[in-house]
Amino acid sequence: MIRAYKFLMRPTAGQDAALAAMLADHCSLYNGALQERRDAYRHVSKASIRYGQQSAQLKEIRAVDPERQGRWSFSSQQATLRRLDRAFQAFFRRVKAGARPGYPRFRGVNWFDTVDFPKDGDGCRWDSTSHDRLTRVRIQGVGHVRVHRHRPVVGTVKTVSVKREGKRWYLILTAEQEQPEPLPKTGSVVGIDMGIASFLTTSGGEHVANPRHGRKAAAKLEAAQQALSRFPRVRRDKRTANHQRAVDNVARLHRKVRRQRLDHAHKAALELVRAHDLIAHEDLKIRNMLKAPAPKPDPDQPGSFLPNGAAAKAGLNHSISDVGWGVFLTILNAKAESAGRDVVAVDPRNTSRTCPECGHVAAENRPTQEKFHCVSCRHSAHADTVGALNVLRAGLVRRDAQPA
Repeated sequence: MIRAYKFLMRPTAGQDAALAAMLADHCSLYNGALQERRDAYRHVSKASIRYGQQSAQLKEIRAVDPERQGRWSFSSQQATLRRLDRAFQAFFRRVKAGARPGYPRFRGVNWFDTVDFPKDGDGCRWDSTSHDRLTRVRIQGVGHVRVHRHRPVVGTVKTVSVKREGKRWYLILTAEQEQPEPLPKTGSVVGIDMGIASFLTTSGGEHVANPRHGRKAAAKLEAAQQALSRFPRVRRDKRTANHQRAVDNVARLHRKVRRQRLDHAHKAALELVRAHDLIAHEDLKIRNMLKAPAPKPDPDQPGSFLPNGAAAKAGLNHSISDVGWGVFLTILNAKAESAGRDVVAVDPRNTSRTCPECGHVAAENRPTQEKFHCVSCRHSAHADTVGALNVLRAGLVRRDAQPA
């Protein structure tokens, strides 16, 4: 199996400048390759240029511009061109499927934050022999950069990436390792109902509170963003010291919320994986849930629109994004795979409207957000617990129906 590790880098002032130059030059390469593809399509009878043709030009590009392109790793530049090629493949796939295409766009320096090295030792070498918490990674054109390794790397390192987040630099490793020993069987199964009032509710009636990290930090974020909005929009190298401090303050607050949300998701997923052999959850289409409501034209007044609940939906979308269901499910599946647990996603339709006692389905069964009262058999319970019970039953049926 493949596992990723993310470590904080501690570069010197000179190395920090070199890393920033590496990002800028790879961004320039990305934009230049994108411009070449656009020009070829527009002016050469709609001809398309692919990765192989652009990769073959790298040797000449490095020779013509040795100061900016020649000093960086050849394989990392190939990875940047592959990144552009994947963007075009996704664009054509969406066009073919009839979805919103989203043509690849030029990247500003602030948008381009990662450089990939497809193979450890080719342009970037991880020191796998060191067992100290403060080890080093050698990056071509930058030197030996200190890395704070807060946990050991198990397995063989395959790829290395350097990423910038605000003023910090991170090293991301992917390592191939053997499948770990599964956790002992507990004989317990659980269904979970994910919500906003509670982060999740289990089929056993346990409620995990929603920490609402984004809402708690909203006041500070609003003040920091208002302070930033007072400065005119200028390029990074033209910012004053006060402007840069305002930018860094906003990035710091967003980073703190993101890390709090990630920490909560790790702890909640780990508790479920340790306690249960099977975990069933709703197969939520989060992207669809975040869509804005369609406008409602007023038939009596052309050019006017009727109320469509957009303001209320915007608040709901903000709460859905803040709770972080997608991050939690990704972590849950990864931890379950390592622990040898089963995770089953089931259809979420009518899970909170179906009575677990008699099976009656009706919207009237849920008179309020929290209360469930079956109009057929008069069974009453917490609505989220009922949803988790129905999710568990559907998960058990799906597990037993799968071929061995």
